[in-house]
Amino acid sequence: MAIVDEDGWVYLIDRIKDQINSSGYKVWPREVEDVLYEHPAVREVAVVGERDDYRGEAVVAYVSLRSNATASQDDLIAFARERLAVYKSPRRVEFLDDLPKTLTGKIKRRELRERHGSDSG
Repeated sequence: MAIVDEDGWVYLIDRIKDQINSSGYKVWPREVEDVLYEHPAVREVAVVGERDDYRGEAVVAYVSLRSNATASQDDLIAFARERLAVYKSPRRVEFLDDLPKTLTGKIKRRELRERHGSDSG
């Protein structure tokens, strides 16, 4: 997915298959991840959609914290809500020591979605 600015520059936003549809709103995982990366305790983050009977999909963040840093689920959700619309903010945060990655270091979103039977793409 890409956008074009007024000067004709093209910016890649995210992959369409990674888009989350929460209560009819489109949420781009990268936008949520960029906000969570601003938190001083966050080392790595990946955001995925999880099936939700009410919303269609709920925003879920998988987070790895920096050494000797602490943050709770409530801390990170509040941090995101101060900077994002409510529908874009994570409904849940799951902490992992390390996020699953490919040999080239790319985070495996599909593996994270499959953790809770939420694979939609």
